[in-house]
Amino acid sequence: MKIGELAARTHTPVETIRYYEREGLLPEPARTLGNYRVYGEAHAERLLLVRNCRALDMTLDEIRRLLQLCVDPVGNCGEINTLLDEHIGHVAARIAELKALQKTLKDLRQLCGRQDGQGDCGILQGLASAPGSVRRESGHKHGRLGPTHG
Repeated sequence: MKIGELAARTHTPVETIRYYEREGLLPEPARTLGNYRVYGEAHAERLLLVRNCRALDMTLDEIRRLLQLCVDPVGNCGEINTLLDEHIGHVAARIAELKALQKTLKDLRQLCGRQDGQGDCGILQGLASAPGSVRRESGHKHGRLGPTHG
């Protein structure tokens, strides 16, 4: 099948397929005399695996490792489990970061409950402060942005 057919069959944009080829996640397809790519069933299966991994937010490096382990899945179950456990750890860390971000945004939102002028808006003042200070100081015990008490 040509790249357009593979794209339609797997619901994957053509540029994404080409990107995965460049990244080594898909094997090089055969070429016709006219230099068109020709894909087989193995390409479609591999592409679906890659897309499913991406849907699970796996990095390209994690997917590469997994694909290497797919060559001998019976002998590598422990390594596959380890890879997935590591990814679960990354997801947990990301969730913690997102929860901290959510708290920071909520704290920032509490600085201004009015709907009128922006001249002395606590949110804008907080956002205009030194880089990183909003997140760093959002846990300030007084709930205000500004210098912390060392």
